[in-house]
Amino acid sequence: MGMLSGKSWVDKFPNSSSLDDLKEPFRTNAKSFVAALRKAGATADISSTYRPPERAYLMHYSFQVATNGLDPSTVPAMKGVDIDWTYKDTTGKTDLAASRKAAKDMVVAYGIVFAPSLSSRHTEGNAIDMDISWTGDLTIGTFDGKGTTTIRSEPRTGANKELQTLGAAYRVFKLMTDPPHWSSDGH
Repeated sequence: MGMLSGKSWVDKFPNSSSLDDLKEPFRTNAKSFVAALRKAGATADISSTYRPPERAYLMHYSFQVATNGLDPSTVPAMKGVDIDWTYKDTTGKTDLAASRKAAKDMVVAYGIVFAPSLSSRHTEGNAIDMDISWTGDLTIGTFDGKGTTTIRSEPRTGANKELQTLGAAYRVFKLMTDPPHWSSDGH
């Protein structure tokens, strides 16, 4: 069997934070939106764009074993990911506590807050996680390039409703339940 689960897996199959790794047409839309934000003086800190399916698999099942009580011996294999989710005690029997601890170590190291999906807009190249902030009023260019919109309301973050409406015009949609997440369709 493969290498035992644990936080050493977190560095394998890294996330991208490059807009260039997104799929078209979302790549162009996201680049335009981020460029407009930055030109207007906002900060747009990108933490994740494309997530390899192998990373999604590791995140999903570490969470399921650590948090939802999934039996580690029932985790399906994934081609290209030679991981062993099941720790054994000195007699060769499954050590459930050690297996769950290793999975929890992965969850903590990944910084998982919400249950990760096996497939998502990130694994498709159609999502971006970014923290957006600004001070004062934000005067930002419209998608068509013919005008500007000034946002005076609070909060001065990605949770701002006016910013979300503007983002939608760029075809970059906010997922309300996940603070940094924007995607091609709001999921």
